[in-house]
Amino acid sequence: MNHIYLERHDPDKNLHRFYQLFIMQGLFGDWSLVREWGRAGSPGTVRKDWYNSEAEAIMASEKLRLDKEKKGYRAVV
Repeated sequence: MNHIYLERHDPDKNLHRFYQLFIMQGLFGDWSLVREWGRAGSPGTVRKDWYNSEAEAIMASEKLRLDKEKKGYRAVV
């Protein structure tokens, strides 16, 4: 399982957001990219997208990560 957790904070705007990505294999050999986002400290919105291969799911995950980093999100280890 692949997991990426990002956060964005801007205290002046009272902005405290998170975005996380999971890559998981399905029961039938397919792969899913699970995304969750929302305000830090509260449950977020969840969306699951399905892909035919792990490589496709990883590429989609990396693209989303790069897009979020351009918007000011930073990885939390």
